[in-house]
Amino acid sequence: MNKLNSQLHSVAALPERVIQFGEGNFLRAFADWMLHQMNKQQLFNGRAVLVQPIAEGLSQQINKQDGLYTLFLRGLKNGQPHEEQEVISSVSRCLNPYGEWQECLRCARNPEMEFVISNTTEAGIAFDPEDKLDNEPPVSFPGKITAYLYHRFNHFHGDATKGMVLLPCELIDRNGDNLRKIVLHLAELWQLPGAFTQWIEQHNYFLNTLVDRVVTGYPRDEVKALEEKLGYQDAILDTGELFHLWVIEGPEQLAERLPFAKAGLNVIWTKDMTPYRTRKVRILNGAHTSSVPAAFLYGLDTVGEMMDHEIMGKYVQQIIFDEIIPSISLDKEMLTDFAGNVMDRFRNPFIKHYLLSILLNSSSKFKARVLPSILEYQAIHGKLPEKLSFSLAALITVYKDGKVDGTGMQARREQGEFVMKDDSVVLEFFAQIWSGFDGSQAAANVVARKVLANTGIWGQDLNQVAGLTDKIGSYLYSIVVNGMQAAVRDLV
Repeated sequence: MNKLNSQLHSVAALPERVIQFGEGNFLRAFADWMLHQMNKQQLFNGRAVLVQPIAEGLSQQINKQDGLYTLFLRGLKNGQPHEEQEVISSVSRCLNPYGEWQECLRCARNPEMEFVISNTTEAGIAFDPEDKLDNEPPVSFPGKITAYLYHRFNHFHGDATKGMVLLPCELIDRNGDNLRKIVLHLAELWQLPGAFTQWIEQHNYFLNTLVDRVVTGYPRDEVKALEEKLGYQDAILDTGELFHLWVIEGPEQLAERLPFAKAGLNVIWTKDMTPYRTRKVRILNGAHTSSVPAAFLYGLDTVGEMMDHEIMGKYVQQIIFDEIIPSISLDKEMLTDFAGNVMDRFRNPFIKHYLLSILLNSSSKFKARVLPSILEYQAIHGKLPEKLSFSLAALITVYKDGKVDGTGMQARREQGEFVMKDDSVVLEFFAQIWSGFDGSQAAANVVARKVLANTGIWGQDLNQVAGLTDKIGSYLYSIVVNGMQAAVRDLV
């Protein structure tokens, strides 16, 4: 069987206009796919040179295939399973900076280079006080960016038109602002000229972004069947869901240089991305975090099973449409449209998302994703949301009867044992709280009161929220005495 490369699939000789730090599955199924869509319509006419962030990466495989790879996008369309496949040709090559740093810097001297895209994990945008300009390469991602921009500044003698547009995709709040702050800090630490700092501040755009697409990556279990279908071998084949969203906070004139919307892509340029972040965190992430504890204790294992289940599917829908959306003071049509997409994404038959993996670090996720909906629902409607409150009780119950060891918490549900992963302090706390439980309503109330009082987990004493302590105590007792299945049936 032939291998995918430029002899098998022709590639247009387009200039390199993007340097991309990150060569993994996500960016290739997200940003590079978008560049490809624009190129097909002759709206961008440029390719990306990729830079792998760490020493071990995909550069060899990508270069063997001349930057080409096949992308499968799969999900529900009009309620039916739908699949699209395409060879993506927007990548020119991939560099390993740990042996080719000078080649990376040579890209900075390219006058056609305009954009930086990155996804170096959440920990990638971090300040390293030990980093050095003359390291080959600098250790940190911000260090590499600072060195790259300084090289470009020097080569073009501070030309105002040669500033870059940076679009970090790391999953941290205000990612562009954070990257800019660290670059300026490193410039000061490395004692770079004031003119360079001024050039950074005035002629480079560090844009805050929000990205959304589930990318399932290399389909190890299906690859043989897919390659038979394609008729060629592809070592870096990629898969993802149909849905995509990129929210970019930046000046409107930049949208003309990156005409995503003209290509029909779901990319939103805005002056304030806060509403879109709130929508994603509260509806998409919040629905996961609030529904999964009950579904897991119910006896289900995947998101797909949860959505297909007669009772749990209703539970999720009611959480989103009856409680989360009414807790958000934003345009209801915008929220409802997004929620409809979320329901379809949860039902995606091509993605097997395990509930136990979503339960990872649930306490911190609940605080950020669900607790604001509970508090704001009460503030708006003068009462507590029933199912979101129940979801907190379900989460607390996940830790019941658990024993903490070096691997996490050895816990149990009716279907058998499992390992709950969370911060060790959190696990020890829950183990201690549940150790005094004797099965009575009074003991359930004690558990509720002690858990809600833990300001280290919630950032506040939740016993101060009117009615919440009694409601959580009542739900805990119902779950323990009647079982999760009966408790959810009564609620729904």
